[in-house]
Amino acid sequence: MRLIGAGLPRTATLSQKLALEMLGVGPCYHMVDVLGDLDRAQDWAAALAGAPRWQEIFAGYDSTVDWPGSYYYRELREAFPEAKLLLSVRSPESWARSMTETIAGLFYGDSLMRDLSSARARVDPAWRSYLEMMAEMWDRSGLLPRGGADEAHLASAFERYNAQVQDDFDDVVVWSPADGWEPICELLELPVPDVPFPRVNDSATFAERIVDSSLAVLNASRAEPVGLTAE
Repeated sequence: MRLIGAGLPRTATLSQKLALEMLGVGPCYHMVDVLGDLDRAQDWAAALAGAPRWQEIFAGYDSTVDWPGSYYYRELREAFPEAKLLLSVRSPESWARSMTETIAGLFYGDSLMRDLSSARARVDPAWRSYLEMMAEMWDRSGLLPRGGADEAHLASAFERYNAQVQDDFDDVVVWSPADGWEPICELLELPVPDVPFPRVNDSATFAERIVDSSLAVLNASRAEPVGLTAE
């Protein structure tokens, strides 16, 4: 493990994943790896239960960003002491707004994304287990309690989290999307690529991914699919 991302989701972590893999510091473990193979949620449920298997989870990976990994940034730094530590940040207000429009919408609120996710959970045990694992992780963090949170709570909790990471490790590098390649390359002692820094995964893309995958599962669960569409 060469780099541990301590930054929370919705801080350009998918862009970081792509950038690290472009730099040769990959594969990079990210939430999309779990969404692509929901059986991986069992690994993180075991970690929440006090039985982490870090070497097994990260076998073949050179880096990790986003949750579930960043939830355990302290434990991962202990397990991989030579790894560099990167904290991705953005303004608290924009993070709170992005969370409300994306991840928080999976657990509370009134949206097509939540309705379809809830319907999928009733027919897809793997998705149900994934949602439960994530809800527990968010609740334990204090960032997104099970009862819900408004944007003021989210913004304040985001600031506390970032301050805690910097208190925990004095060698953490703080990075924001506007910083681009340079701080990451300096941290890893790698040359700066002569290409633009990748920028992907806005809030609309997140919602579309959840809606499309849930529709696919729901259609497949029907004896005679009727071609549901998200309009």
